[in-house]
Amino acid sequence: QEQLVESGGGSVQPGGSLRLSCAASRNIFRVFAMGWYRQAPGKQREFVAAINSGGVANYADSVKGRFTISRDNAKNTVYLQMNNLNPEDTAVYYCKAGVTMTLNLGPNYWGQGTQVTVSS
Repeated sequence: QEQLVESGGGSVQPGGSLRLSCAASRNIFRVFAMGWYRQAPGKQREFVAAINSGGVANYADSVKGRFTISRDNAKNTVYLQMNNLNPEDTAVYYCKAGVTMTLNLGPNYWGQGTQVTVSS
């Protein structure tokens, strides 16, 4: 069964950092672009970042310069390093696989979600 398993969420003060991880089955990881969406309370789910099999990354404007996405092909894992976090980054973060660089199209593969809370 194809799956995405996330880890690394938590609580941090404004200005702090967190790193999220998403381990994928090999069949997903080697074929699709990988990345993250997030959903804050009362808001729609939104794109955060993606990286394709060639290592090319794409970011939402709201996280450019603060978040870095990377992938370890040997571990079938994608990472999201989040620096200089602010309260607006508080959300449930979901790992996703997709065809495009905003992770649209392709099979509907989502992780279970991990909570990120930024608060003083």
